[in-house]
Amino acid sequence: MISDQDSAWPDDDRSSEPVTSVDEGKLVSDERLVRERFWDKLRKALGEIAVVEDFLSAYYCATDNRTPTYVRGILLGALAYFIVPSDAIPDFLAALGFTDDAAVLAAAISAVHENIRPEHRRSAREFLESDVEEDS
Repeated sequence: MISDQDSAWPDDDRSSEPVTSVDEGKLVSDERLVRERFWDKLRKALGEIAVVEDFLSAYYCATDNRTPTYVRGILLGALAYFIVPSDAIPDFLAALGFTDDAAVLAAAISAVHENIRPEHRRSAREFLESDVEEDS
């Protein structure tokens, strides 16, 4: 049986950052990859992904320095998976290619959804509205 002292959550405060180690090198590498390639990949996938606003909200949360490090790590890892060309199901397969990407990101978002702030969602909506206007 796990005691309160064994909890990964200090003082059982679920809103604070858990006591875990983060591979800073991986975090920096994933953030660089996401910042450099996210927008191009997202634009290519716009017609294929039904949850683009959630992906964008995750991006804005992950790149917000106010977001706890462990949340940034989870989201940046999932966003990096979305970006890299080699994954479980190749993205060029019609109707199937983005299902694994969507599943990984959905799981990451579900795990840290309380950290995605209204301003992250607002930024996502604003981007989508401006991108749609540019394409019209």
